[in-house]
Amino acid sequence: MEPEMEDKTLDLMNTSGMESQNLVDDLSPKKNTVLKLNNGPVVGSRKRPSEGNYEKEKEHCIALFDQWSEADQVEFVERLISRMCHYQHGHINSYLKPMLQRDFITALPAQGLDHIAENILSFLDARSLCAAELVCKEWQRVISEGMLWKKLIERMVRTDPLWKGLSERHQWEKYLFKNRTSEVPPNSYYRSLYPKIIQDIETIEANWRCGRHNLQRIQCRSENSKGVYCLQYDDDKIISGLRDNSIKIWDKQSLECLKILTGHTGSVLCLQYDERVIVTGSSDSTVRVWEVTTGEVLNTLIHHNEAVLHLRFANGLMVTCSKDRSIAVWDMASPTDISLRRVLVGHRAAVNVVDFDDKYIVSASGDRTIKVWSTSTCEFVRTLNGHKRGIACLQYRDRLVVSGSSDNTIRLWDIECGACLRVLEGHEELVRCIRFDNKRIVSGAYDGKIKVWDLQAALDPRAPASTLCLRTLVEHSGRVFRLQFDEFQIISSSHDDTILIWDFLNVSTNGQSEGRSPSRTYTYISR
Repeated sequence: MEPEMEDKTLDLMNTSGMESQNLVDDLSPKKNTVLKLNNGPVVGSRKRPSEGNYEKEKEHCIALFDQWSEADQVEFVERLISRMCHYQHGHINSYLKPMLQRDFITALPAQGLDHIAENILSFLDARSLCAAELVCKEWQRVISEGMLWKKLIERMVRTDPLWKGLSERHQWEKYLFKNRTSEVPPNSYYRSLYPKIIQDIETIEANWRCGRHNLQRIQCRSENSKGVYCLQYDDDKIISGLRDNSIKIWDKQSLECLKILTGHTGSVLCLQYDERVIVTGSSDSTVRVWEVTTGEVLNTLIHHNEAVLHLRFANGLMVTCSKDRSIAVWDMASPTDISLRRVLVGHRAAVNVVDFDDKYIVSASGDRTIKVWSTSTCEFVRTLNGHKRGIACLQYRDRLVVSGSSDNTIRLWDIECGACLRVLEGHEELVRCIRFDNKRIVSGAYDGKIKVWDLQAALDPRAPASTLCLRTLVEHSGRVFRLQFDEFQIISSSHDDTILIWDFLNVSTNGQSEGRSPSRTYTYISR
């Protein structure tokens, strides 16, 4: 009986006569009385003290229960539960909870289903995987025999370019993406490798923030006109276009000049290459296609009336732009089969730069505007206005356009709605080149400086302007014309006739001052 009910009953028992007894009977809960609760009616019953025949009755009920079908047993229990009070429901719930829990990771291998247990745990991140190892010996065995630390590293290498780059540079990719053989180390190797990778990543990020780098310098020593207008690189080579009309190919490791391509009669202003061809644009108004390995000219495109200032190609499409204010869209069936699809006209000054993907072609001009065109139809879509002077550079990807101008500013645009998201200020002269990834923007300007900006902070309107520029790198003695970067390095070229490699991975620890490190200089003298 409830304590409160017992108190009331005791008080009433001290009164006299039949009236008191009637009151007690009225206050006492009757058997099969329905109690109205918010979650539905619950049937309560008067408790009675256990008697000697309870055990016999219980055993008889259990014997009958055992004879019924599962469906009948469930129905009977449901009816019993419906006659209980909320307090009793709580007891039953506490009793059922541990019965409903299952250690599936331990149970699955016992049924010969190790692969399912491994697959379930393979979705865990590093912190959760560490915790799972401590659950019990069976969980630890599943993780170890399933090589789940190896699978975690493989997943990161597949999805994160920084992890992929580290894998290639440290050569531990030779142990990844392979079936179990005697050459593959045990799970403990990958278990200890993971925190080392995290430490490497933290060190690289700190080097970017603090400007710590090793510097390598290529002195191009052009014979006539000094300056390196454009470049592109990979792990093996750097290809550069020079003001002296030549294209030079450099070994990425030794920094020696491997090959010189000649044929243009004007400065090489822009280039792009893939595994088959190098495509270059020149102040001689032509676009040339070269074979990568032999350096042979495969095609010369004559269309523009003035200097070809920029070009991009991908997936059978090429876009070029010119000082003649036009944009040419080309179909590239092969290096020797390139045909003009469409000429886009709309800018009122030289078109300095173009970029595109499968949705939009984006161009920027000295007329202060950025224009957006449909890649599939070549129809005009919209104009982005905001820069106060001509636009010299831009990059476009994933809906974001980042542009640099001779008004010394950098602007971030949402290409879908045309809104300017942020203005970055800091350069003292024309911003000549810009590249960005998902973490940072790197810009180069005619002030000779390279600036590293925090992209995510720049996209946050609450971030103070003073926090956006992470580092300014000053080594070039002339205008910075072009740069490219990845997670580990920046490679830049300048009017000072040098190519600089800013290495944020292999940073010496000999106590050099922050942001500066000794440079190695390689000089190429034309023969």
